[in-house]
Amino acid sequence: MEKTWSDRWDDRYRSEKFAYGEQPNKYLKEQLDKLNVGSIFPAEGEGRNAVYAAKLGWYVSAFDISIEGHKKALQLAESNLVNIDYQVGELLELNYKSEQFDAIGLIYAHFPAIIKSLYHKTLDKYLKIGGVIIFEAFSKKHLDYVTKNEKVGGPKDIASLFSIDEIKEDFPNYDFGQLAELEK
Repeated sequence: MEKTWSDRWDDRYRSEKFAYGEQPNKYLKEQLDKLNVGSIFPAEGEGRNAVYAAKLGWYVSAFDISIEGHKKALQLAESNLVNIDYQVGELLELNYKSEQFDAIGLIYAHFPAIIKSLYHKTLDKYLKIGGVIIFEAFSKKHLDYVTKNEKVGGPKDIASLFSIDEIKEDFPNYDFGQLAELEK
């Protein structure tokens, strides 16, 4: 994968301040609070979602491409007195197994377009039968907001954004408890 992808996230996470705060994503929190504790695999960043899951008793195995995100996630885990397994690298190079996880968290995990579908299909294999994917991301309509206000965050290339059809295609064997495009 091109170096600029990891460099961009390292730059974002290098600051002492947490880019997205230390509290879990609201949607992930709502969903985790409904589930029985088990093993979870979040695409992570600075660790806020992984640490929250660990505090609930989940066995957390996280990944990201950012070394700086990894450092901050481990610091956050230590300050919250929890342990998380956090690996840095390309998903396909990490040592995860089929049907290893009860839940997978993909919170604004916008992978480069060239690997997006492959990553989703790989993650699908890591999920146990009957498992849950907690997914929140920007839709392709997000570019309309970026056009109106360039300070709006999120990916700026349409190929990294999602449509409902793409999600259904990447995760074909699922009963979707909730799958909707919402404006927040």
